[in-house]
Amino acid sequence: MKFTVLTLFPDIVKAFFENSIMAKAVDKEIIAYDLVNIRDFALDKHQTCDDGTYGGGAGQLLMPGPLGKALDSVQARKKYVIYVTPSGKQLTQKVAEELSHKDELVFICGRYEGIDQRIIDSYVDAEISIGDYVMSSGEVAATVVIDTVYRLVDGVISHESLEEESYCDGLLEYPQYTRPEEYMGMKVPPVLLSGNHEEIRKWRLKKRLEKTLVNRPDLIAAARLKGQLTEEAEKMIEEITNQFFDKHLPKHKRRRFKKNERD
Repeated sequence: MKFTVLTLFPDIVKAFFENSIMAKAVDKEIIAYDLVNIRDFALDKHQTCDDGTYGGGAGQLLMPGPLGKALDSVQARKKYVIYVTPSGKQLTQKVAEELSHKDELVFICGRYEGIDQRIIDSYVDAEISIGDYVMSSGEVAATVVIDTVYRLVDGVISHESLEEESYCDGLLEYPQYTRPEEYMGMKVPPVLLSGNHEEIRKWRLKKRLEKTLVNRPDLIAAARLKGQLTEEAEKMIEEITNQFFDKHLPKHKRRRFKKNERD
């Protein structure tokens, strides 16, 4: 798979491709990349790539001339082009999985107030947001998307590592531990040292459910709608809920809650 990144600051992105798992994937030729400096296609000697916006307003906008030429230099119209922007479609694990099946992705890294709409209309296949917030660096946002995608490409990471990750089946990942067995008075849960794979599986499922209920209860609701929760998982959720109320509610409120629940 190949990633082509169009940017005003290629050095920011270059470091990402030259370190850690990504560097190994590049060395193995599983992943390829090309960094294109938009300034190389500027139309004046000052390499101007931005200008004010029509209609007024604060900030500068990337001009369509240099950016369009940069896109044409990589034959972007024949490839899948992504513009990372706060106004785009939310990045999810499902979106990452879909993108991982593409042969090549071309990323446009915005700066300032973004890019001219005519570039979006002419070249862009998908606008993607990494979250409901605004960043000054399209390069950082692009590497976030790339990182979620490339690790799903065959040969980059083992299938076993991917199977039980957060969001893979609508739940967050369970807690994990390594050596030593005791650290600052805190011990590794005995079940993980037992060698009983079935009990470990149950413990991990319960912990995933607990974490998801606390941090992302919306994922539980979504998993139910999709039929992703097994009967075993539903029983564990009931057990977790009962344990929570037994621990945090006084007895008189507990009785009132259970009465209201029955009603």
